Amino acid sequence: MTTTTFLEWPRSFARDVFGEVGRNIARGLLLAIGVVLVVLGVLMAPIPGPLGVPVTLLGLILILRNSFRLRRAFVRFQRRHPKTMFPLRKLLSKHPEVAAVAYHQALRIERTLLPKSWRVSRDLRHRFFRRKA
Repeated sequence: MTTTTFLEWPRSFARDVFGEVGRNIARGLLLAIGVVLVVLGVLMAPIPGPLGVPVTLLGLILILRNSFRLRRAFVRFQRRHPKTMFPLRKLLSKHPEVAAVAYHQALRIERTLLPKSWRVSRDLRHRFFRRKA
């Protein structure tokens, strides 16, 4: 072992060990912030206005990016219940289609709650957003 390698060893060892510890601490902090944001978003949901949904989604993004176990559970749940998780999966993607997801959710809620003769969302879309030939 040369003198320079012998002197560099503690520095590289410390960088590896403390770098890993620092990453784990940062991951834990981001996970805690994500949990706080999800709770805050759920508490904000009953307030008029759509502020609860973006805050909850931001918290979910932080949680799913920083926890391997929760990401695995999310993917498992998504595979078991694809219809339920479809809107959330679309909103969590890199380029979310917010208008399309909101429209499909409105159709789903309308189909669930209203009889066929009272439904208007689909007719409004066909009336105002026709494709131009």
